[in-house]
Amino acid sequence: MEKIKQAYNTEDFREKGHEMVDFIADFLQDSLEEKNKVIQYKKPENQLEYWKNYNKNGIDFLKDVTENSIHLHNPKYIGHQVSAIAPFSAITSMLTSTLNNGMAIYEMGSTATALEKIIAEKFAEKLNFSKNADGFLTSGGTLASLTALLAARQEKSEKDVWKNGNSENYAIMVSEQAHYCIDRAARIMGLGEQGIIKIPSNEKFEMDISCLENEFQKAQEKNLKVIAIVGSACSTSTGSYDDLHAISTFAKEKNIWFHIDGAHGGAVVFSEKYKHLLDGVEKADSVIIDLHKMMMTPALATIVMFKNKKHSYQTFHQKAQYLWEKHEDEDWFNLAKRTFECTKYMMSVKFMSIVQEYGYEVFEEFIDKTHDTTLEFAKLIEKHPNFELPVTPKSNILCFKLISDLDIQEQNNIHSKIRQKLIENGDFYIVQTTLNGKVYLRLTLMNPFTELKHLEILLEDILKLENTFKTEKAH
Repeated sequence: MEKIKQAYNTEDFREKGHEMVDFIADFLQDSLEEKNKVIQYKKPENQLEYWKNYNKNGIDFLKDVTENSIHLHNPKYIGHQVSAIAPFSAITSMLTSTLNNGMAIYEMGSTATALEKIIAEKFAEKLNFSKNADGFLTSGGTLASLTALLAARQEKSEKDVWKNGNSENYAIMVSEQAHYCIDRAARIMGLGEQGIIKIPSNEKFEMDISCLENEFQKAQEKNLKVIAIVGSACSTSTGSYDDLHAISTFAKEKNIWFHIDGAHGGAVVFSEKYKHLLDGVEKADSVIIDLHKMMMTPALATIVMFKNKKHSYQTFHQKAQYLWEKHEDEDWFNLAKRTFECTKYMMSVKFMSIVQEYGYEVFEEFIDKTHDTTLEFAKLIEKHPNFELPVTPKSNILCFKLISDLDIQEQNNIHSKIRQKLIENGDFYIVQTTLNGKVYLRLTLMNPFTELKHLEILLEDILKLENTFKTEKAH
């Protein structure tokens, strides 16, 4: 029992906890002041070898984990769509990890369950849903969209699919620019490749509404039953918002489910300045929004909202009498009836800790600042003689590339090499995407302390690297 006693020693925890909080606070300050690199890049095989040979423990281990991880609070982190969290929520994470209340049934997670209900009511208000709406939190956008689309299948099928399985060739319509999680969800649902109807995008990388009728008719000719259409708000590659009003009209005409993947951009409903990007959201049957993207919350935490609350209960119909007794009401408080997770962690507490400390207004400030800076950068690029945009951004996602007289393959190669070298240098973290066969450098501003001055330095570094690679090729 000696190891057990050591593991549960509260005084040891107190001492190491104080040390770790001080370390994290210093780390965050150093990150914000750019005193540390964004990333200490190692090749996969070298990273694996490093940890295989590692022999430190305790706080030293945690410090080395920090050193070898990406530092999202550095203003030069402008890569993937993961938020630089509000530090106070890290304290909350420590508490919820300690409490470890699973949320399958009410008595195991009563506080977090009640908070989750409050969050759902706030999002219903912001989405302009009626009091008949409801929702819940789940672990990430992929799981959230899968849950919503399973509800769509159950609602739009003529038979009980959950009980009897797929008896028809179901299909889902979605933009070719949509996040891959929709494709994955359709395949998990057993729809196969034919059940994913990819709608072409227009010159703004939005779903081309003019193609909908034709694609729907082709699906019927193939004996496919379309049950849902998915709008992107916004797309991952370019931050483009689909025309939600037009999609809603089409869905209503065809009597199919309208789902919105608002994992990244759905949070703009909290911004007076940018909420117009989500015009038409109130017409959706279901909407998902990641709290860990634009809402400063530690991953993972995603809300899935249903315009009609009954739909949030129909996805799963399993019986587990040892967990709950049958009630005449909807049992909103027994969340395992509605989510994939049984032992779901207390993600609602993390989100609400931010709200209780700073108010909902903090989300608006975060959204406005990151979006404003992105649009300022877009204007700078439009005037720059060496760079161009594929499309003027609407959100805090921006793609751009060098103007070059090289052929596409050579140009793509240089862009990829520049991006890789930036990561290896560690001063910036950006990503890349391919649009119409061309590789673009891609930024997502997830840190409100990223300023135009940082982005100007990035452009200078890119031009220097381009010159280096061209010189190397010449020799």
